[in-house]
Amino acid sequence: MTRKVARLLVYLRRVRRRAARFDVWRVWLFAILIGIAVAYAVILFRWVIDIVSTLAFGADEAGVVSGAERLNFFRAWAAPIIGGVAVSAMLFFADRFKWLKKGRAHGISDVIEARAVGGGRVSLRAGLAAAAVSAASLGSGASAGREGPAVHLGATIASFLDRHMGFTAKQRRALLGCGAAAAVSASFNAPIAGVLFALEVIMGNYALSVFGPIAAASVASAIVTRIHLGDFPAFAPPAYGAVHTIDVPLAALLGVLCGLIASAFLLATENLTEKVRERADRIGLSYLFLPPLGGLIVGLIGAFYPEVFGVGYEAVTNALAGEYTILALIMLVVMKAAATAVTLSCRFGGGVFSPGIVIGAFAGAAYGAALGQFFPEATASPVYYAMIGMGAAAGAILGAPISTTLIVFELTGEYGITISLMVAVAIATLITQWLCGKSFFHWQLGRRGYDLSEGPHGVLLQTIRVRDVMEKMPPGAPLSKDAPRLVDRNSLGEALARLTDSQEYGLPVVDADEPDNVIGYLSRVKALQAYNTALVDQHIEHHT
Repeated sequence: MTRKVARLLVYLRRVRRRAARFDVWRVWLFAILIGIAVAYAVILFRWVIDIVSTLAFGADEAGVVSGAERLNFFRAWAAPIIGGVAVSAMLFFADRFKWLKKGRAHGISDVIEARAVGGGRVSLRAGLAAAAVSAASLGSGASAGREGPAVHLGATIASFLDRHMGFTAKQRRALLGCGAAAAVSASFNAPIAGVLFALEVIMGNYALSVFGPIAAASVASAIVTRIHLGDFPAFAPPAYGAVHTIDVPLAALLGVLCGLIASAFLLATENLTEKVRERADRIGLSYLFLPPLGGLIVGLIGAFYPEVFGVGYEAVTNALAGEYTILALIMLVVMKAAATAVTLSCRFGGGVFSPGIVIGAFAGAAYGAALGQFFPEATASPVYYAMIGMGAAAGAILGAPISTTLIVFELTGEYGITISLMVAVAIATLITQWLCGKSFFHWQLGRRGYDLSEGPHGVLLQTIRVRDVMEKMPPGAPLSKDAPRLVDRNSLGEALARLTDSQEYGLPVVDADEPDNVIGYLSRVKALQAYNTALVDQHIEHHT
């Protein structure tokens, strides 16, 4: 009996040590607080979009297509141009007061960057400024999504609330994921998808130590949102009839089509963004002129095809209801993709998830309607394929197949499409990765010098700097111009490559602003030791 009591005491002592080490309860309580705060922030964000949309189109976000159809040609055309002018003004002041980097609105890629290299920190001023720019953009008809800005806003609130609470860097990263999950949960009324999105896209792992707090934040956010906005899916698709065995391979073919469409969209957006930036730099055009120019093009498209305006969920509802012909749906796929590419390349605020949903719904509805022309009794209705297209296109664009699949389930409330949806999403994502090699977020991060395609181990080599691991020393004699050296801003990967090429045991380190004055020394052993330590710490964080 005494031995059993002793074992119990030892076990309880170990449990207490684990609780103290992970600071479980404090993190969980803060996660719930973050979930509640983010839910109210997202509700406010959506309310501001509705106000701007009402001023621009005479209807809130949910009725922007109907509102634009009631306007005359020039009024519909002018709305995004005026919105572009307002966005330019906001970017000017945000840049002048150094709230936003390089005069652009922030989004999900900035949250991923903050988790990977920023110690889990997101600037409050940058978050609020980006939310204001995105609300003005989306409300005035820019073709983008509200979920990306909402995720950035959620991460901003999480970073602000934990700023002075003494959390470790690991805990701050987990709370950053809590903010992202709460934002997705509030935006889509999708708490399960919010959890998986944060783990899959933001955190990049499924560690048990972060799953609990993220789930708590997502559930708290969903409860608040349902209290104020109700508990119902974003779309209420009509009945799609019987599903046949042949619909699964036909859904796989739709996955191929959506993969090709997603790849074309990503490549077009990437190339257009680069060309716009190069042309603006060549002629000396300020970025402040880009939003009005982009608004002019988007407004011209939207005056003929109002379905491209804003988030586009009303257009999805219309497509599910069968209100478009096959030719109209094909044209809407092209126009929505073009309008979104112009929007994102001209510095409007917004994300890509909603455009992916809209483009996929149009493509799936057209595909299903075409099948119905040839096999009217042998296949499911276009509604069935429209829902599958939503997930396939959006999942391929985001590079997040798991969370996107669940988001579509929770958006539609339809779980009867499970097998076909998973097949289509998997195939579309595979084709997009094969043709493009990266998701939208990875492309954005690549423009900032971070290549996440090499996985978390490769990211360490890009984010650890020489100044973080070198042996510091007082400024010494200046180096000769031809002497090999390292710069304090060099990444650890660059330093290891330089040490290998020079075949030196170590190299002196100089200040980037004074490249001839030695401020430290980094040996090959010290660099490898720093990398090995970071690998061990990362392994522990990702698997505990």
